[in-house]
Amino acid sequence: MSVAALATTLPPTIWDRYRLEWGQRTYVMGIVNVTPDSFAGDGLLATGAGALSDPAVRDQVVQRAVAQAQEFVAQGATFIDVGGESTRPGASPISPAEEQERVLPVIRALRAALPEEIIISIDTYRAEVARQALEAGANVINDIWGLRADPEMAALAAERGVPVILMANMRGFHKREIVSDVLRFLAGSIEIALAAGVAWERIIIDPGIGFGTTPEENLILLRRLSELRSLGRPLLLGTSRKSTIGLVLGGLPPHERVEGTAATVALGIAQGADIVRVHDVREMMRVVKMSDAIVRGAFSLPNS
Repeated sequence: MSVAALATTLPPTIWDRYRLEWGQRTYVMGIVNVTPDSFAGDGLLATGAGALSDPAVRDQVVQRAVAQAQEFVAQGATFIDVGGESTRPGASPISPAEEQERVLPVIRALRAALPEEIIISIDTYRAEVARQALEAGANVINDIWGLRADPEMAALAAERGVPVILMANMRGFHKREIVSDVLRFLAGSIEIALAAGVAWERIIIDPGIGFGTTPEENLILLRRLSELRSLGRPLLLGTSRKSTIGLVLGGLPPHERVEGTAATVALGIAQGADIVRVHDVREMMRVVKMSDAIVRGAFSLPNS
């Protein structure tokens, strides 16, 4: 069975007023980083600009986040992913209170400014941050620890009836063979979600490219991405501007990794990616449309 045919067998994900149909198109998720230290250089907090408790600083950050998200939506994004803590290797953790201070004003403003059909995801592994974000207007939980960092996260997702993105995170994980390792991790996270009452149709998986994986392992995961379809859930791929791309291309900095990201997006879609999480929405939307036309037949030629 082809990747496209397999994708069409997945039931839609339905909640609240939202419906995601799998297999017909690839969804694009635009990244809004409310941080000063994003690896990609796109963080909205300027180092030394002052705390968000300062209304002037907060208003400026919120305005920049809204403008960025509106641009992403105009370019074709369906999801806006909001994160308040850098997850790059070696990043210093922040307190839950600081994380909430960063993301909640942005999410409230986005919910008010964006069309109602746009889905806002909160990128956090802390249940209380996720709870407050859902109250502020987020619609999806994106957990980089696959429900394993906070024992209350799975119950929260079940209680609120929202989709949850489960990412494989190999940091501190005893690895044997990377594809089977990721499969085992994700299968375990799926079991945690189901045991808590999360609906099967509201689970999305992410292989966690770059999270405790070496460049060689990342390339293997991308080469064998279709094997994750055996878990029977929609697949999110997040490769945008990541260091493996820079290494392969001879040490390019993040802002010069657009073409390399495009290659991973196109090949990821060919292997079954349903959502791509990206910094460069305009460019990747073009890649998605072309890839979908080939892989999914999502294009009809005009009558000649």
